[in-house]
Amino acid sequence: MGKPSRFEGGASPSTLVHTVEAAGVTDRRVLDAVRSTPREGFVPAEYASLAYVDAPIPIGSDQVTSQPSLIAQMVAAARPGEDERVLEVGTGFGFQTALLARLARHVWSIERHADLADEARDNLAAAGVDNVTVLVGDGTQGLPEHAPYQGIVVSAAAPSVPDPLADQLAEGGRLVQPVGAGGDERVTLFGKRRGRLVELGMVSPASFVPLIGGRR
Repeated sequence: MGKPSRFEGGASPSTLVHTVEAAGVTDRRVLDAVRSTPREGFVPAEYASLAYVDAPIPIGSDQVTSQPSLIAQMVAAARPGEDERVLEVGTGFGFQTALLARLARHVWSIERHADLADEARDNLAAAGVDNVTVLVGDGTQGLPEHAPYQGIVVSAAAPSVPDPLADQLAEGGRLVQPVGAGGDERVTLFGKRRGRLVELGMVSPASFVPLIGGRR
């Protein structure tokens, strides 16, 4: 008889990978990143038993971490290469950050809430992820000092892509952002073509917290 799972519903890292595949993610690099990233290290301790359930989890500061399948879809859409630089807006507890870092050369991540940024740094360090810089700041302004970025992933919703983020995307780069408001958003993939941001398609319908300027 197998050892009982300490995770809700018998979920495990392997069942999470199957869930991500069922959501349409076929990129082996993304699936391997999900498999090798212990999500229980990226959620509050009181929710550790839910780490491999495909559902959002509260992380404090009126924020939630998205369900893993959606995070994986967004990472797959961004398609970070091993020599590429990625900007993430909205670090949260750092799970998406860790997935991006396993695929890219370096990830710069901006978090509006200082307490979440501190937690993410600790979580990433504990997972052995060292090619990430987590900063507290206004994600709507990006980080022009490290631009251009081949990939940008925004984990909060806005009616349109903020101009600074569009400007900081490299030619030929990919930007993923929930577009819309009021909890009825579309995660959308954009590309940079001849200096202009072009919508390439919808990744998934979703509900996200709003993208807010400034820092707390």
